[in-house]
Parts: sequence; C-alpha cells; structure tokens
Amino acid sequence: MHFTSREISEKYDRFARWYDLVEGIPDVLGVRKLRRQLLRQASGNVLEVAVGTGKNLPYYPPGCRIIAMDVSREMLNVARKRAAELSMDVSFLLADAQALPFPDHSFDTVVSSLSTCTFPEPLIALQEIARVCRTDRRVLLLEHGRSNREWLGRWQDRREDSFAKQRGCHWNREPLELVRKAGLKINNSRRVFFGVFHTIDAEPGAV
Repeated sequence: MHFTSREISEKYDRFARWYDLVEGIPDVLGVRKLRRQLLRQASGNVLEVAVGTGKNLPYYPPGCRIIAMDVSREMLNVARKRAAELSMDVSFLLADAQALPFPDHSFDTVVSSLSTCTFPEPLIALQEIARVCRTDRRVLLLEHGRSNREWLGRWQDRREDSFAKQRGCHWNREPLELVRKAGLKINNSRRVFFGVFHTIDAEPGAV
C-alpha cells in the first residue's frame, strides 16, 4: 500500500489530536528514554524533519537553534503549543521531507524520529536529510522497523497492509539498510525491544 505525501498529510491532520495518546504506549516501553539519550548529542543549527507533535523538543540541549518541519499542518500546531509551554524558540515550517527547502550542508544536526516508516519514498527523504547536513556532522535517527526476531518480523509482514492503511506506517521497513543506501555513514546504532526500535548516529559521506 502506497500513499502520496498529500495523503499522509491529510491522514495525520485527522490523527493529530490523538497522536500523543496513542504514542504513549511506545513511550512507556522505553522510547522516551531513547529520545533523551539520542537528542543529547544534538548541537548547533538543528533541523528536525517530521517533527510531528514535538515530542523530541524537551530533550534538546540548551543552545540548539531549531527549525522543525512536518508535512501535516495540524501536527505542527500541536508542536507549536508544546514549544510555547516549554518556552522554546523554535521555527516551524510546513514542508515535505522528500524535497527539503534548504541549500546543501545547511545544518549541524538533522534529526528525525519514527518517520522513515511513513515517508512515501523513504530513500529520497533520507538522501535529502544527508544533503542538508554538513559534512562530518550528525544525523540522529530514532526509528522502528522490521524485527530481527524472525517470528516477530513475519508477524509484522502479515499485518503490514492493514497497519499502513490505518496510520500510513509501514512498520516492516529496514531503517539501517535505507540509511546506508541513502549515502549515510553509520557511526553508531542500537536495536532494542525485540529489535524493533533503532537509534542511529550517522553522518553524510558514505558511498
């Protein structure tokens, strides 16, 4: 099942008010801790791609200058409220990850979380992320994908179409493989919760 960026935008516009409630389950399972550990590595000029409702915002170190973008206007509205509650100065932008409106090498850190599963063309989105990140700087990804426990991976495969229809989320993609194909060098990665969730510290420049 394949969705366009516009269809994903419309789906998440409708889902925005419920997103944090549904995503509370992964948070309890440890995703909140993964966000905290990964985001402490961010610095300088930061682009967060597919910011969603802004669940990463509390975990950025002081001094980060953040531009946060998403394809869903309603998700951005929730993220703006969260930034205001945190007294954070964040610039928000409605934009598509597959065509980032920035010159090459614009950012010291590019962040994306739980989003590669929803990009209509994930390889293009990750190539765009690599393009706008400065050489030898950081791309920080928190993703979920197909479990490396084969019994669980097969279960995800069987239910992929029905899950994608509901959420626009293809939960059996392979984040590490996509990151490498996008031309990013993986410096460090970790898999947790039966191999489903990934934290990935990468940089541009790999072939």
